[in-house]
This record gives sequence, structure tokens and C-alpha cells, in this order.
Amino acid sequence: MELSVYKIDGTLSGKKVSLDEKVFGVTPNDHVIYLDVLNYLAAQRQGTAKTKDRSEVAYSTKKLGRQKGGGGARHGSLKAGIFVGGGNVFGPKPRDYSFKLNKKVKQLARVSALSYKAAEGKIVVVEPFTMDAPKTKEFKNILSAIKAGDRKVLFVLPENANNIFLSSRNLPDVKVITVDEINTYAIMNAHSLVLVDGVQDILAARVK
Repeated sequence: MELSVYKIDGTLSGKKVSLDEKVFGVTPNDHVIYLDVLNYLAAQRQGTAKTKDRSEVAYSTKKLGRQKGGGGARHGSLKAGIFVGGGNVFGPKPRDYSFKLNKKVKQLARVSALSYKAAEGKIVVVEPFTMDAPKTKEFKNILSAIKAGDRKVLFVLPENANNIFLSSRNLPDVKVITVDEINTYAIMNAHSLVLVDGVQDILAARVK
């Protein structure tokens, strides 16, 4: 697949790039995409939810009444979960929600997601550029000029460019990342992808 490279003013540069079929032309595997997205979201969870059980609540341990002859159930402590203020039964405890996913599964998920975007015509390639200072309005004009779309945009840089990143921070529908940070969730969560020329070659070089 070949795509034309745009300049930041929206005009064609005259250059065309070829998207590697092993990255942008595979048959997508929906299940591995699901697994990788689940893996990413699970890793974002703090896992700090915690409730006190009956061994942790502050109550007297005095027995409430005699064992037999009271006319009701036998109770040994106000800490029991059936009393208001008692300990929580089977409540959440701090835990780690992340789980391991094989590297080849994650790689297949990424190329599947990229192949979906390529098949849908949602990838735009722009020539490398720099910004002298963070300018949100200027960056927004660039996105508009290259017709990146007015919905969620994932802007992928070959390397860190602080001024471009800072220019995008106030745009809620735009996420700027480097090629090292690209992941299946970010790709699938975006409506369109903007690749700075060179990113496609880095991605192809990393697929074995």
C-alpha cells in the first residue's frame, strides 16, 4: 500500500511511502486485539480498593448474650458482618490486576490494529517538522490542513519532540506519542492515525 506524504500546510510533498504488508496488511486477529487491550487496561488499574473485615473493625469483642435460650440466633461479637458497622464479608483487598501476555501476541495485536486502520483509510503520513515553541493553535491548524479528521487523532512521532507534545495537551481529542509508546489500545481508541514520515519504517523493522 502506498500513501502520499503531506506537508504541514496540507499540500502534497510529491513523495510517496510504501506501508509494509507485514505491519499494515495482515489479516486482523480480533481475539489478540481483545487480549492486548484487556492487558493494557488491567495494568492501568491501581488495585488499592480495601475494606475492613471483622478482624480489623474497632468494636468490643464482648459476647452479646448467652449462647442458648435467648430466642434468636447466637452472636459472639458486634464485629460480625450482619451488624451495622461490622466487618465487611469478602470485601476487596489490594491486589495487582495486571497479567502477562506473550510478546508475539502483543505484536500480532498491534499489527492487526494498524492493518484495520490502513484498510479503513484512516492513516495520514506527514513529513517531519519541528515547532520553535508550543503553539496549540498552530498545531490544530496543521491537523486541519492535513485532514486528520475532527474525531480522536493519534499522532505518532519517530522520537520525542517536546514542543509538539506540549502543543497538543489542550486538545482533548488528540494524543501525541512516540513510536516507542505505540500500543494496541491507543491505536484502536483513535479514529485516525497521523504518522510522521519514518515511523512506518521503524514499525516495520521491529516486526520479526
